[in-house]
Formats: sequence, C-alpha cells, structure tokens
Amino acid sequence: MQIATFNINGIRARLTTLLAWLEDSRPDVALLQEIKCVDDAFPRAEVEERGYAVETHGQKGFNGVAILSRLPLEDVRRALPGDDADSQARWIEATVIGRRPVRVAGLYLPNGNPAPGPKYDYKLAWMARMHAQAADLLASEEPVVLAGDYNVIPQDADAARPEAWTDDALALPDSRAAFRRLLYLGYSDAFRLREPRSGHYSFWDYQGAAWEKNDGIRIDHLLVSPQAADLLTDARIEKDLRAGEKPSDHVPVWIELDA
Repeated sequence: MQIATFNINGIRARLTTLLAWLEDSRPDVALLQEIKCVDDAFPRAEVEERGYAVETHGQKGFNGVAILSRLPLEDVRRALPGDDADSQARWIEATVIGRRPVRVAGLYLPNGNPAPGPKYDYKLAWMARMHAQAADLLASEEPVVLAGDYNVIPQDADAARPEAWTDDALALPDSRAAFRRLLYLGYSDAFRLREPRSGHYSFWDYQGAAWEKNDGIRIDHLLVSPQAADLLTDARIEKDLRAGEKPSDHVPVWIELDA
C-alpha cells in the first residue's frame, strides 16, 4: 500500500498538476491539504475518472483536507475531536481496506504565526487535541498513519538554514516539543526511519529563489504507529515535482506499507 501526503495549495489552481500526478505516480492513497474549497466545489468527477474514491472536509477559500483512494474506504470521520467550536477544516480520518486495514488521518496543522499570539495559542491547543486523538487511535492496536502538513520543523537538520527559522512558529521550542510528544506516544517519523541524514526537504517558498537554492524545510510528515512501522518498506520525498509547471510549494512525501 503506497500512501502519499501532498499539500496541493489550492485544488482549483493546481488541478492539472494533481491529475497528472495521480496518473503518473498512482498512489494507492493520497492525503491532500489546503484544497481551499467547500466539499461541493471539489473536482470529484475528474478525480474519480482516474480510479479514486474521494472524501473531503472542505472550507471556502482556506484550509481543507481530502482523502483520495484506489482502495475501499470505511468509517470516514471529519474534524479533529476536542473543540466543537473549531470550524477550521484541518482533519479527516478513514480506514483503508488493503490486504490488511490501515487507519489513516490526513491533517493540516495550523501555521501559528505570528508567535506569540492567538494564532500560536491555537496551534498549540490544536496539537494537544491531536495528541489525545493520536493516543486514542493507538489504543486500537491497528496500523495507524498520521499524514499531512504538520507546519513543524522537527529539528535543525530539517532546514537548509535553521537560523532563519529560530523565531518562527514552525521551529519554536513549544512546537517541537508538541511534535516530540507524538513520538513519545509510540509513533515514528516514517521518513527518518529510512533516511537519517540532513538535506531532505518537502517545502520551498515561492520567494527568494528558494527552490533554485535548495533553501527548503521538511514539514510534511507521516507518523506511523508501531504496527504500521512493522509494515514499512519504503519512505521517500518526491522532490522533482517542485520543478514542474505551476507547482505547489510543497511536494508529495510517500511511504509504502506491506499491507
């Protein structure tokens, strides 16, 4: 089972890019972030024509997450539990029925800037709610994958110029600590299980020739439960997509499970 996370940065702006990617790369499951549209506006027919079932949790103009799957999906749930007043579309879950079921959650974690401030407070509160949900998912003792744009640079090795991010919400100590708490629960950073070296990024800003300079950061992650880690056969970043026509500022990050 090949699972990819991809912040598409606007489904309508990058539909051609998405459809070409689905046809060329053929992930079994694609978890999208920043679709930036309501559910009814998602280009469902075009994606379904490529062999994918579509589940969305959309929001007009902002945020929005989706699951695209060539495998059956069951028990789809939308919105991160813990705050009924939170209207931001940042979380979607489903069970993927492969040779064995895998529970996947697609997430778009808040950016948190400027920090300190209410946006950073929301980010940390959201991460605390995610921690609680991640713990509940672990209790199932089934393979679990938490995949998406975390808006967290876990370590200095995950940035080309870590000094440029010292005061940014993506790298502040409390952000990194909240990310580590997910690992302390028992999850593993799938990419780091396969590639411990620095110099690997999933995001390059549109400004300042960041892509040309390889001035990137790694903020798109797939965290895997122990049961999913046991099934992990590969993890990689599809870097070359950033050089394509009208790219997202993120690229897909992949894992392969023996499932």
